[in-house]
Amino acid sequence: MVGSIEVANNCTHSNGVVQSSNGSEEKLDELRRYIGKADGDLLKIVGVGGGAWGSVFAALLQDSYGQYRDKVQIRIWRRPGRAVDRATAEHLFEVINSREDVLRRLIRRCAYLKYVEARLGDRTLYADEILKDGFCLNMIDTPLCPMKVVTNLQEAVWDADIVINGLPSTETREVFEEIRDYWKERITTPVIISLAKGIEAEISPSPRIITPTQMISQETGVPIENILYLGGPNIASEIYNKEYGNARICGSERWRLPLAKFLRQPQFIVWDNSDLITHEVMGGLKNVYAIGAGMVAALTNESATGKSVYFAHCTSEMIFITHLLTEEPEKLAGPLLADTYVTLLKGRNAWYGQMIAKGQLSLDMGDSISGKGTIQGVSAIEAFYELLRQPSLNVLHPDSNKAVAPVELCPILKILYKILITREQGPQAILEALRDENLNDPRDRIEIAQTHAFYRPSLLGHPLPKSHLN
Repeated sequence: MVGSIEVANNCTHSNGVVQSSNGSEEKLDELRRYIGKADGDLLKIVGVGGGAWGSVFAALLQDSYGQYRDKVQIRIWRRPGRAVDRATAEHLFEVINSREDVLRRLIRRCAYLKYVEARLGDRTLYADEILKDGFCLNMIDTPLCPMKVVTNLQEAVWDADIVINGLPSTETREVFEEIRDYWKERITTPVIISLAKGIEAEISPSPRIITPTQMISQETGVPIENILYLGGPNIASEIYNKEYGNARICGSERWRLPLAKFLRQPQFIVWDNSDLITHEVMGGLKNVYAIGAGMVAALTNESATGKSVYFAHCTSEMIFITHLLTEEPEKLAGPLLADTYVTLLKGRNAWYGQMIAKGQLSLDMGDSISGKGTIQGVSAIEAFYELLRQPSLNVLHPDSNKAVAPVELCPILKILYKILITREQGPQAILEALRDENLNDPRDRIEIAQTHAFYRPSLLGHPLPKSHLN
């Protein structure tokens, strides 16, 4: 079998801080029994994708359970061959030397010299190589624990019990299509936890949203009951640095309850919920409006008034859209707003909007940015716009009293589409849209959604509830 495994030392320390067990062995034993592992049979967990959240998630598991080598194997796969540019190598060297614990660890592992050579330009480092030492290319400033890195996808996943999807939504389908070939001979069905936040749009035969968990099920044949989504209001680097955070794991009761318990830590509380697809869609929706928030912040020189005006309009559009997607949208209000808030404060999508508005990034650079990874809000803007422009979803416009596509009541989504997708207008257009005296009061949009039967279960692939058929 072709490929390589980079073996990390036992990670009982994270950045020099001794980790307490917090009952971790008992939780591991409980999950092993639940899955049906015999004594001496390793529970095999693999992360697919080495982005910021995927790497942090694998590192959290390694910190908590990696010391029990006779019971669990934790690895992460990422593509080989991604070179670290000179500027990043220089910054990485500064980070290493600013952290005595990291510096000592690299010297002890005889790995420090290669970072010296990379800083001098005498050597090229690769993303999979530095991940072995605990450095994620998209999150250089936050050293992680050393990890076992696999560069061959087949080797990584063929017998994995739990697979963590840390890929961007735009890459999920392609990679899991390849994984399907490696699982043809499997007897047992793996459990998959997806961290991806993004959607695809399917227009024919009827408009609907395709989420990463659905992509995975379509490509691999793994039943949706074995696929879960985990998301929440948090920033990856802050979670790893022990900032208190929470998340929600969504999916079938069979798996979400034991996995929530397994993943829960004192500083990272994991709740559970049955509403898989809706929570997943909401995770993608907040990225759409985070890009616009970044633009407004940059164009108004961080004006609190300007940002609050934008927030009022963007949240009203999000509330409007959730009424189309779920029968009980009020249950999503808190988690959705919390996830939106943290993304506006420090997320990569808001950062991207700022850089575009400032002219420091060009749209021609695409949505995969060095040092940040994939900006998933860009593809989500296109998907939501294409779905909500469909005449089959028409709603009544409050002013004209005529049937219009839902997107006509979402002016921010429309202008983001024109700025980022068709490129008909520049970033300044988002301020012009907000300052339009004909723009509806955000309260009106919410009221329209709350007083009309907007729910379109077909958008998420659900049948119409019996209450709507009577």
